[in-house]
Amino acid sequence: MSHSNANLFSPAFLLHSRNYSNSSLLVECFTENQGRFPAIVKGVKGRGKSQSSLLQPFVPLQICWSGKGEVKTLTQYEADGKMRHLEGKSLYCGFYMNELLMRLLQRNDPHEQLFHTYTEQIRQLTENGIDEAKLRYFELDLLDELGYGIALDQDMDNQTPVDPQGYYHFIPERGLGACAAKNENAICGQTLLLLQSRNLLLPEQLREARNLLRAILGFYLGDKPLKSRELFRYFYNG
Repeated sequence: MSHSNANLFSPAFLLHSRNYSNSSLLVECFTENQGRFPAIVKGVKGRGKSQSSLLQPFVPLQICWSGKGEVKTLTQYEADGKMRHLEGKSLYCGFYMNELLMRLLQRNDPHEQLFHTYTEQIRQLTENGIDEAKLRYFELDLLDELGYGIALDQDMDNQTPVDPQGYYHFIPERGLGACAAKNENAICGQTLLLLQSRNLLLPEQLREARNLLRAILGFYLGDKPLKSRELFRYFYNG
């Protein structure tokens, strides 16, 4: 895979940025054709407000970069279509998705389909606000892309198809297992099948799907809590 893209533009988003020296930024790029990687943007403060405003999360970009080391140099960047601004709960949802990508994606590992899914989710947040079902599908797609997806229609304990009337729980590194009785962490078989077919509708189905995906993601994220989730709780749950 090429380590330089100095003359060819690639679709990209910035997942994170921070100051680097007096006039530069250190950014984490998520690109269509090279995945996630860090890059330095030199002389940002001397380029004017219109240019520096592009270097924010959730702004669709076209970028060029150079360099053979782990940290690249961003050589060119421009807006890729309409500028998108997230506000309120949609902003925290965007931070959550970015943090998942930062924590779970390996650097320089392309995920073209995931990039397109992320792009569509940002568009959805900008134009229509949070769609909880689509956020669950994004989490599902992320797990599948990373090879962590589970069979939502199979009871791995009994090697049988999921019963729509039954209840199940997540077993790390195995998949789904049947529950003897319904409990607060159990997910109904019908919800599993609707999640698999991307047809979640009812609040109870969304709650069960959220709990399941939180358990699966939590296993791979480890003990370190998500900062975006803590911020959301602080501002919206008191």
